[in-house]
Amino acid sequence: MAGAQSAPVVRQARASADRAPVRSASAADPRARRRAGHGRVALVFVAPFLLAYLVLFIYPSLRMLQLSFTNAPLIGAGHFTGAHNYLRLLRDHMFQGAVVHTGYFVLLTVIPTTVLGLAIALMVARLRGWLQSIILACFFLPYILPVTVVTQIWQWMFDLQFGIAQRLLRLIDPHGIAVFHNPVWAMPMLALVTIWWTNGFNVLLFIAGLRNIPTDFYDASALDGAGRIAQFRHITWPLIWPVTALVLTIQLILQLKIFDQVYLLTQGGPFNSTYVLVQYIYHQAFVLNHGGYGAAVAVFLFVLIVAFSVLQYQLLRLRGER
Repeated sequence: MAGAQSAPVVRQARASADRAPVRSASAADPRARRRAGHGRVALVFVAPFLLAYLVLFIYPSLRMLQLSFTNAPLIGAGHFTGAHNYLRLLRDHMFQGAVVHTGYFVLLTVIPTTVLGLAIALMVARLRGWLQSIILACFFLPYILPVTVVTQIWQWMFDLQFGIAQRLLRLIDPHGIAVFHNPVWAMPMLALVTIWWTNGFNVLLFIAGLRNIPTDFYDASALDGAGRIAQFRHITWPLIWPVTALVLTIQLILQLKIFDQVYLLTQGGPFNSTYVLVQYIYHQAFVLNHGGYGAAVAVFLFVLIVAFSVLQYQLLRLRGER
């Protein structure tokens, strides 16, 4: 009797079990459709950027790589020469000099502009209200100027006849110094112009990083008797380190690609003392019409920037984690 009563219950349980997956699948279908719809909407928004990235970066990069293995002019067909252009780089003294000059410029700019940007940001962060906004705008104003205006300003300042900066230089040489025509002074002056021009952006990044540090840390350390030096060493510096690593990486990439200031102020002189890699690419490709060889130099610079940027950022990140 008990078996007869339990049989309908068993059949009902089996029927419920059979229907359960159908209901869960039907319930999951709207969610799957919503996810698919969100994916299509995201693709619509991403597609313009992706298309522009492929057309303006990926295709030219691949074309440049292909061109570097030929002896083609800048425009026109050429013959495949294999690694001839890259082997030629090893024997090219002008190319080697351009590498050295670019490295010298990087040493003169990357670390100094980072340290200066952090120092200015620490001072500006102590100001409040409209005074902070005015001082910050003064430091950022050169960054929005075009390079032609920047170079013209500094040419006027160092002009031998009426330049304001020549009053200081006459303390060293009574006759003045034509800094952009002197092989000793030219590269440091280019570095000075670059730091003055671009440092405002670094200051903004450091200001943003400093504002993200909770003030409670400083209040608690002040109650424990910590001074400003101790606060900077144990609070500010460790917490601002990720921003510092970012600034150093950005500056390294930018300064390895220096061209505008050199082209407008020194044209690579005097005596090729400011002849840098991008100018060498320009000279080979656009002046001498050596498209294949110019592309090989460009590939070398591209690999150099990627390698140094990734290596530096990883080393700085590991140091910050420690």
